[in-house]
Amino acid sequence: MKYTEKITNRLNSLLEKTYDAEKGYKLGVEKVENPSVKRFLENKIEQRYNFGHQLKSEILAYGELPEKGGSLKGDLHRTWMNLTATLASNEDETILNEVERGEKSFIEEYDEILKDKDMVLAPSTENLLIAQRDSVQSSLNTAKVYQEMVS
Repeated sequence: MKYTEKITNRLNSLLEKTYDAEKGYKLGVEKVENPSVKRFLENKIEQRYNFGHQLKSEILAYGELPEKGGSLKGDLHRTWMNLTATLASNEDETILNEVERGEKSFIEEYDEILKDKDMVLAPSTENLLIAQRDSVQSSLNTAKVYQEMVS
């Protein structure tokens, strides 16, 4: 089976956002002071690193080439995170707000791909995307707990 251009583009978009998220979490680790929040963000760096490798493997398995880096939009978002964290009185809370916003966006992207009836995904791809989406949902729930803790 070879994926269509549409599926490849959607998976590569997700891969690009995974790279962006990993870089964003690295920035967050530099900015936060709470040790628990720092560990949470470090875990998210590792998670997104693993997500990236899983997505790359899946894209390659179906005869396509994966993207190699993040996006300009991700670079701009990290610049915004840096600026708002610098200006904020509670950097931990500001970073966690950005994490929440990013995780919600990720979940939406996963759901759009999974619900698109025009795209026929291989079972391995569908299972991978469901597992990653569920993991992101869990991260979102954890981020909300940390937000309450630091605010």
